Amino acid sequence: MNTKYSDLINQTYYFPQEEFTLNKDNLQFHNIDLMKLVEKYGTPLKFTYLPQISNNINKAKSWFRKSMEKNKYEAKYYYCYCTKSSHFEFIMNEAFKNNIHIETSSAFDINIAENLLENGKINKNTHIICNGFKRDQYVTNIARLINNGHKNTIPIIDNFEELDLLQAEIKGKFKIGIRIAAEEEPKFEFYTSRLGIGYKNIVPFYKKEIKENKNLELKMLHFFINTGINDNAYYWNELVKCIKVYVALKKECPSLDGLNIGGGFPIKNSLAFEYDYQYMIDEIINQIKIACDEAEVDVPNIFTEFGSFTVGESGGAIYQILYQKQQNDREKWNMIDSSFITTLPDTWAINKRFIMLAVNRWNDTYERVLLGGLTCDSDDYYNSEQNMNAIYLPKYSKEKPLYIGFFNTGAYQETIGGYGGLHHCLIPQPKHILIDRDENGFLATEVFSEEQTSDEVLKILGYNKKQ
Repeated sequence: MNTKYSDLINQTYYFPQEEFTLNKDNLQFHNIDLMKLVEKYGTPLKFTYLPQISNNINKAKSWFRKSMEKNKYEAKYYYCYCTKSSHFEFIMNEAFKNNIHIETSSAFDINIAENLLENGKINKNTHIICNGFKRDQYVTNIARLINNGHKNTIPIIDNFEELDLLQAEIKGKFKIGIRIAAEEEPKFEFYTSRLGIGYKNIVPFYKKEIKENKNLELKMLHFFINTGINDNAYYWNELVKCIKVYVALKKECPSLDGLNIGGGFPIKNSLAFEYDYQYMIDEIINQIKIACDEAEVDVPNIFTEFGSFTVGESGGAIYQILYQKQQNDREKWNMIDSSFITTLPDTWAINKRFIMLAVNRWNDTYERVLLGGLTCDSDDYYNSEQNMNAIYLPKYSKEKPLYIGFFNTGAYQETIGGYGGLHHCLIPQPKHILIDRDENGFLATEVFSEEQTSDEVLKILGYNKKQ
């Protein structure tokens, strides 16, 4: 009988896969022996595999290059990294090895951009696209960047007032973009995005506020769909509406030469994941070219702002199963040595699923379980996989420790979980390591941060202050 955990995975998915292989009965991720990481660093453990960031950036650049050649699309492609996905310096250092650009979301992002400029990670040719609702400090920081000579800084106008706020602080002529307020899917609780300016208002806004203003140069129209770039009627319908606005605006504004289609490329969240990236890019480029050719306007330079796609597949977390609780006739709870709420908050907040696999004991028999975190919160659990209505893992044994891994967790989890701060029930933040390869392909690991200590937590809470 096929009763081993390895049998279950092989029967359910195509396995092995590009990033997942097996060494005897232990899982390998990009040929990294995960059990060796556990033996060296212990658990709970977070890790970032840095080469995957460059891998994904260069995949996307290649897809766009092939599509533009295929469609005889005579304009440029600019890959921007969406910093809010992960602001860490080690992420930026890896990403900006690849001649890319940057998208910001708030005031402190500009401080990061200035640091990158100072240290030569980006330069005067790097586009800095400034999105988001702009409070006073964000406006001031954008103005400082432009006034100090970074002319490829492009603030994206999110509302009518921002134009006046920026002009009050920026000296001389500067570039701008306008964000379209996309209409959301019918299942949403609201009809139009809170971000940007409505489709019908953009051309009138340009004519009234920008066209005759010698200090403003409109360079970009920005478009983003909250649910991502998906092959469905809703996405294609919104894209067509966006292109129509671009064409209408281009006829009024010769300086306009950029179309920013935002982020939204999905990342692998299951061993059964399927998504034809090349097809989607071909269709997007083709539709833009057809519309521009029919209207007899030049095709725009294409900008993207991929965040999760850039960093998501570089991250992972490894936990040990500490104990098993049989709560009734049917339900067995495997308790991990950390918390889902604090270390993988998207699993709790938006029911997001990551790839979850046993790290060891693949040749053991399996059982159906639920996974519970350490907090005393009833919502601290993970109870099903993306393509199975349950979780199956090698059978719990007190004598044979079991380790499990969650993969492609590199986007948003640290910032949403409150990196370095307080966590629910004061569960400590786990150790985080960085994994890289040298020019010969040899692995190197280093500790980025140790597991949080009680002293660090008490300091945040104010307990070490002298009375």
